[in-house]
Amino acid sequence: MLDPIVNFFTLIFQWIGRGIGFVIGVILWPFMWVGRWYGQRGWILKAVVGLALLVLIGLYANFFYATQWWNNFDPNYVDKYTFEKRNVSAGEQVSAGTGTDTAKTCGNSGIAQVAADLTDFNVNQNAWISSMILYKLGLFGINWDDTPWMDNKASFQRGINQAVRRTATELADNLGRVRTTSQIDSDLQDARGNLQFDEYTWYFGLSPFGPKTPTPSYYRDAIRKLRSFNARLAACQTTFDARADNLKQYIDRIASDIGSTSAILKERAENHNAGWFDFRADDRFWFAYGQLYAYYGLMKGAQADFEGVIKEKHLQNLWDTMDAQFVSALRIQPFIIANGREDGWLLPTHLTTMGFYILRVRSNMVEISNVLTQ
Repeated sequence: MLDPIVNFFTLIFQWIGRGIGFVIGVILWPFMWVGRWYGQRGWILKAVVGLALLVLIGLYANFFYATQWWNNFDPNYVDKYTFEKRNVSAGEQVSAGTGTDTAKTCGNSGIAQVAADLTDFNVNQNAWISSMILYKLGLFGINWDDTPWMDNKASFQRGINQAVRRTATELADNLGRVRTTSQIDSDLQDARGNLQFDEYTWYFGLSPFGPKTPTPSYYRDAIRKLRSFNARLAACQTTFDARADNLKQYIDRIASDIGSTSAILKERAENHNAGWFDFRADDRFWFAYGQLYAYYGLMKGAQADFEGVIKEKHLQNLWDTMDAQFVSALRIQPFIIANGREDGWLLPTHLTTMGFYILRVRSNMVEISNVLTQ
């Protein structure tokens, strides 16, 4: 009596098995063909092809490691600086020395120090992903940013770099000089130029055709220039103009920068809410996370550099509130980024959540800016 039912389900599972076998066969056929072709070649060609395959496997193994292991990633990295113990503004003379100008000691810049350390984190402690050859080639020609794999760290690094670029511009144009009629510091000018360099350049390029200096080399030079400026500042050989209007302008520029990022998150959340299957949502999320990661440290450095202004304007409570918002935002580290509907009940909406914290940080910055205007 049950035989027809059993036979029906048996037939169904047989067809499913055949279908799976057919799909596996299609996937494996190119590899089997290559294996047969390789086995029929001479030993010289085998050696050349085998060496090329070993190099390719090594490159992919290194690429996988570089993209998946985030060396020294620490949302609480600012704690190591202990800026709160300084009690001296950047450029402020600490000791007069005993005879020569070289014996003087001044406060160095926390902003420059953090900017150099963040760039060091990007290109020395980790590989700079965006200019790696396999990242540029993509997945069978598909941009890695359009896939759900291998691109989160690259977006995070670019978010950090965006914040450091903005900071280097402010250091060169305003903070590292007296007013706008004095000469721009040469180290800061070089650092700004190096950090503006294209993020995707490898050792060789097609436009223009020929060998090139890769992106990390420029960023490493920027690290040296920022640290050189800081060493000269500590020796009272250059300037840091720790005025209230300079702090206000720096904060306004940061608020504008992260405000633009919040608009990008909003556009993606509203128009591309495909849940787990929005493969660009993770790029947007980790770029924004990288910006906040960098600006958290840079704002701590600014708090130390403008220590006198913050005391004079009674900004400590507002600054502590802003720091707390940074800490809350950096706690959000989902394993998989989902771009669900804002009124959905099943899938989370990580982009909207990140956008909320960005706007909270920005609102605190606007409050600080308003106080500095008074």
